[in-house]
Amino acid sequence: MRIPLPATAVLNCQKYLTDKIMAKVRITQIRSTIKRPETQLKTIQSLGLGKRDKSVEVEYTPQIQGMVRKVSHLVSVKEL
Repeated sequence: MRIPLPATAVLNCQKYLTDKIMAKVRITQIRSTIKRPETQLKTIQSLGLGKRDKSVEVEYTPQIQGMVRKVSHLVSVKEL
């Protein structure tokens, strides 16, 4: 015998199961990583960058926001 879920439980499930659309951004490396700390170099590599004027297009998730904030003096961000 099936027991129906309360309406609040159904709404909570829908909130977590729906796909949230993130904004796409273009991140461009504008400064070199020469003489920068190792953590900044690894962050730049994690973003898919590595050379000046290289760009990547990514979804602007909280993880990407944190990485960009860490190396904000080396990159520029433009919303697409």
